[in-house]
Amino acid sequence: MAGDGPEPFIGFVKWITGANPDLRVEFKRFIAESDLVAVHSHMIPAKGARGTAVIDIFRLENGKIVEHWDVLQEVPEKAANQNTMF
Repeated sequence: MAGDGPEPFIGFVKWITGANPDLRVEFKRFIAESDLVAVHSHMIPAKGARGTAVIDIFRLENGKIVEHWDVLQEVPEKAANQNTMF
């Protein structure tokens, strides 16, 4: 939901935190290989909300993020398996 570059990213963060002042992100896993980093997190917009499971994948060049992909899935009320979302 954010455009390319630092300014659109900063604007997105300002928007989402302004719209959700109690927003919390719990980082669950970090995986790195070569120039790729994946982050598995739990984004909780407000106290008591189930939130969203998020996977962000970043490609780095010279220590800077040059590409980003993400996948989001609402946390269900009841998991269909024993793993849960996290």
